[in-house]
Amino acid sequence: MELQQMRYVVAVAETSNFTRAAEQCLVVQSALSHQIARLERELGAKLFDRTSRRVRLTPAGEAFLPAARQALDAAERARAEAAAAAGEIRGRLAIGAIPTVTAVDLPVALRRFHLRHQEVRISLRSGASEEFVERVRQGTLDIAFLGLPPGVRPKGVRGRELARGDLVAVVAPGHPLAGEERVKLRRLADEQFVDFPAGTAGRIQSDEAFAAVGVWREVAFEVSTPDFMARLIRQGLGIGMLPAAFVSQLPDLPVVRLSDAPARVEHLIWSLHQPSPAAAAFLSALGVSALSAETESGA
Repeated sequence: MELQQMRYVVAVAETSNFTRAAEQCLVVQSALSHQIARLERELGAKLFDRTSRRVRLTPAGEAFLPAARQALDAAERARAEAAAAAGEIRGRLAIGAIPTVTAVDLPVALRRFHLRHQEVRISLRSGASEEFVERVRQGTLDIAFLGLPPGVRPKGVRGRELARGDLVAVVAPGHPLAGEERVKLRRLADEQFVDFPAGTAGRIQSDEAFAAVGVWREVAFEVSTPDFMARLIRQGLGIGMLPAAFVSQLPDLPVVRLSDAPARVEHLIWSLHQPSPAAAAFLSALGVSALSAETESGA
């Protein structure tokens, strides 16, 4: 069994199309199809069901795929480690970041890192904190930037607290609260809210703060990004709760500070296992030692 064959299987599984997989792997389709057929004969099992309309994994293919990915990752890691021993940083660096991260200017940090280590293939995924903790534990992300309520620690990873800050209310221009400098959460009880989905870290910090002062609020619109939240706020469809350090990116929207504001903590996390050379180099560029952490939990 060859690594190239496994790479072809992964490409077909990810694209659900032999032609697109061949283009991704920079080979002609006939060569890719031949190698997969050869692997299937060697395994004694079909990996894909092929029809004129679509390609999908068989049960054997579903069982084969995770191990194939692990083998490819291990081979890439081996090449990266050998290169690092010779003084060259290369390989893959997969990063996750919440959209409202402010403790690090991530685009600037990525640009500097890329200029210094141009052989590293960087990928960046935007999403939710709880998703990223699981992905770092599984190894599909090397590093992630999170925002969590105070007292919540990411588990099963190494981590470092980056910054703490309060949330503020963001309202539409002309909103009755737009001229207020500071109010209590209770003043917002009758407002309609735009917020992140229930159960996410970005939502929990606000829900807990309102519950603590005995205020029920109506969240009429749930969104996954602060940009979309801002678009709804501009239309007067509700008010939002965002980190104070982030709202400078929305200069057209009035900000109302809160005397009993919800708080959030930004964290940087990475794996409990030995990080890849690229991940270790990126952490070092941020001033963090890959093998030390302010917080660490294996549970």
